[in-house]
Amino acid sequence: MAHNLLERKLDDLTIEDEDSFRHVGLYADLKAILRKDGFVFRLLPADLARWDHALLLNLTFWAESAAGDILVDEYLDADVLAHAAWHHLAARNLRNDQGKLSAEALLLGEAVASAFDLYLVGRLLGRSVDSLFLGSQVPAMTEVAENAGLSRAEIEAMLREVERAPERAFEDLRQLLYDTALALLHAKGADAALAVLAGTRHHRFGALLHRYELSNWVLATRLHTPAQAAPDVRVRTLEAGLRQADDSLAWLTQAWVEPALRTVPR
Repeated sequence: MAHNLLERKLDDLTIEDEDSFRHVGLYADLKAILRKDGFVFRLLPADLARWDHALLLNLTFWAESAAGDILVDEYLDADVLAHAAWHHLAARNLRNDQGKLSAEALLLGEAVASAFDLYLVGRLLGRSVDSLFLGSQVPAMTEVAENAGLSRAEIEAMLREVERAPERAFEDLRQLLYDTALALLHAKGADAALAVLAGTRHHRFGALLHRYELSNWVLATRLHTPAQAAPDVRVRTLEAGLRQADDSLAWLTQAWVEPALRTVPR
């Protein structure tokens, strides 16, 4: 008996926790892009609809296509929508001349999408106290940071900084995730990988590093890109431009979001 994933577009789904994001203008733009482009999410068949199946598939096969997250049912969290939209925009803008995504492109897209989660935390703190997103993200971040040795006071101070300057938090985390994942991808063995991890200890978000599934990023990238591929100069040039921008999220909005809103769907 075949067990195939089902396809659902945005209007087929119920979006949860969306009221918490009403004041975040970028969220509305990201949603509009997915709707306009007819973006497809995937749904587990009813007889296999388990959250642990969805988790395994999402963590393992996120790089296989431009398709969206695999869902257990027809409910989509608003933050997952935003995450999927950044992957979609990365795929639109970072494919090479052969229509493929290089290792650098995959990791940059994931770093942008994941860092945007932290930006959303900063935008929602103090404004959306009943947010389901904050109710799951903040405890998870706290647990990871405590495991890394931070005190509750240090974690609270970190969150206050994220709330005060969410755009800066986005870029600092984006750089950390991209640099670390790329270095781990090219690490020759566990000793070299440990040295990479050691180098993150003093980064302002180093204690949050294991909140993100970097091992899955690296393994999926290895699975879906050539082992000895040449560096993607175009992606590396773009990534360097993000570092130099005064506001990298504004840069991405102008370079990726606004053109996608104007473009007629293919």
